[in-house]
Amino acid sequence: MSQATAQKQTAISLLAWSLMGVLALIWGGSFLSNRAALAEMGFLTTVAFRVGGAAVVLWTYVLWRGLPVPAGGKWLITCVVLGIFNNVVPFCLIVWGQTQIASGLAGILNATTAIFSVLLAAMVYPDERLTLRKSCGVALGLAGVAVTIGPHALAHLDFTSLGQLAILGAAVSYSVSGIYGRTALRGIRPEVASAGMLTVSSAMLIPAALMFEGVPTFHYLPQTWAALAYLALLASAFAYILVFRVLQLVGAGNFGLVTLLIAPVAVVLGAVTYGEALPHTAYLGLALLAAGMLVLDGRLLDRFTR
Repeated sequence: MSQATAQKQTAISLLAWSLMGVLALIWGGSFLSNRAALAEMGFLTTVAFRVGGAAVVLWTYVLWRGLPVPAGGKWLITCVVLGIFNNVVPFCLIVWGQTQIASGLAGILNATTAIFSVLLAAMVYPDERLTLRKSCGVALGLAGVAVTIGPHALAHLDFTSLGQLAILGAAVSYSVSGIYGRTALRGIRPEVASAGMLTVSSAMLIPAALMFEGVPTFHYLPQTWAALAYLALLASAFAYILVFRVLQLVGAGNFGLVTLLIAPVAVVLGAVTYGEALPHTAYLGLALLAAGMLVLDGRLLDRFTR
């Protein structure tokens, strides 16, 4: 049995589902925290606080655990590439996108990460080629995107449409990061890789935030500070450590299911906290995305075809 097949058939234990649920709750809550922070600061400053705070926490954790840190130009290049595609680009696109659209809708569109990952991986890795089942899953997922955005939005492009496209751009960026990291991160602890890429992200975003949005006032409301702390400590530093544990339990093949779990969390939190009301097409799009991911996962189909 190949490694890819073994990963696909790995059973997900109750503990694994619980940890995946915790991760989905944390990342789903990040959309809510983004909106709260945006009430008092720009999107660049919001992201700069997130990556800067998370980098400090993760390096503290790495040093405390005594984890080995690579050296050399190759390691630096890896941190730069991952910092750009896993932090700078997607975080900025998502947070800017949320200045234009509801947090719940952003969560739904973010779920396309798994769909784009399958498509891009098929172009790069021979062992990830598109099968008939994968093609059907991707088609369902893309149909979900089309329904969620709607042809009217694309025909009459405005800032709301651009906000939705920004979230999709973030999903593509996450996918590129995952594909690059598959080979670049071999033998490197995820916590160390996360600390490295967050450091590079901070070096890029802090100067950009100061240049375009000015020096932060630091006179923020308590809920703004709570949102920033949540983004840095929970949604970034703690989440990256938890990812390591979840990957050990479920494997990379099953981990994509987390992105599907995030969407309903973001929708519910947005509705309860801010009274966000999404159009019916958004829920239909989410259903199609869910169907596409279940087809990509394959286990449900296997039960019916045995």
